Amino acid sequence: MNAIAIKRILIAGGASGMGLALTKRALAEGAEVIVVGRNEERLHRLRQDLDHSSLTTIAADIAREDQVAALFRQLGRLDHIVSTAADIEGAYELLPSIDLAAAQKVVETKFFGPLLLAKYGAPALSTGGSLTFTSGIAAYRPAARGAVVAAVNAALEGLVRALAVELAPIRVNAVSPGWVDTPIWTFVAGDRKDETLSAMAERLPVGRIGKADDIADAIEFLIGNGFTTGTVLHVEGGHRLI
Repeated sequence: MNAIAIKRILIAGGASGMGLALTKRALAEGAEVIVVGRNEERLHRLRQDLDHSSLTTIAADIAREDQVAALFRQLGRLDHIVSTAADIEGAYELLPSIDLAAAQKVVETKFFGPLLLAKYGAPALSTGGSLTFTSGIAAYRPAARGAVVAAVNAALEGLVRALAVELAPIRVNAVSPGWVDTPIWTFVAGDRKDETLSAMAERLPVGRIGKADDIADAIEFLIGNGFTTGTVLHVEGGHRLI
């Protein structure tokens, strides 16, 4: 049986990029999927595009404690919780140009969001349940303009290890993606996206940039492997080696 078959899974950020790849995979494998996001228009498009009876969408901001608490009051039992949510718009700037409000949005979506999902979601998880978050290569290969994202990714990985101890036997893990071709690159590279990704593909040992499905593969592994917790799974095409 597939790791996510016949399961009830909440995916924060499941309407785009890596989260969308996981949403499609989970539905195809027979799971009931609840996608949570802030953008109601995007959630509406997701429902129209997928048109699946096992898909539910809920508009909520995972960085708002009142909304997260209300979310879990209405959901009931879950098997797994995943967050791929990240708001990095405006955060990739050199230090003199960093806008604190943009930096705070990164912290809220990539650190406080997972923290709140764990706080209110852990009691809803079934035996053998898991929490899986996404950090990223910036924590290991930081670049100019990437200080905020690098710091938040590193903080999230520390949170994962601590929660794996505190919430045991619930399993808590993170996937650390490398450069993956998703819409988030619009905020990182702007109109130089294709050029930037192509240059990195030439440098990586695997000879290509990551795809959203590569990350969905990794999340599915962490969901299904009952002997893995407190782990950061690197899916980055060998980026840490160059």
